[in-house]
Amino acid sequence: MASEELNATLLAWPAGEGSPEHVNTERDVLVVVLAGSATVRVDDETHELGVEDATIIGRGRRRSITAGPDGARYLSVHRRREPLQIRPASPVAPA
Repeated sequence: MASEELNATLLAWPAGEGSPEHVNTERDVLVVVLAGSATVRVDDETHELGVEDATIIGRGRRRSITAGPDGARYLSVHRRREPLQIRPASPVAPA
């Protein structure tokens, strides 16, 4: 779902699966666990989240989320981003 200002995504992962490590340089992200559990790794810190637990992951931090033994369903919310734009490559100057 999205509004003019927010993006909200409901994600579901089976046990041991999840989002790979990455860095979001643009937005802080709120994560709220709705079912199951998840391990949220932010830089070198690990946070165990259960149902109704929430955390905010700051922009620019290395993060990954892994579903617990019963899987995980969680809501991820952040300020809306502009859609990706594909731009033509710059012309190559003659040698």
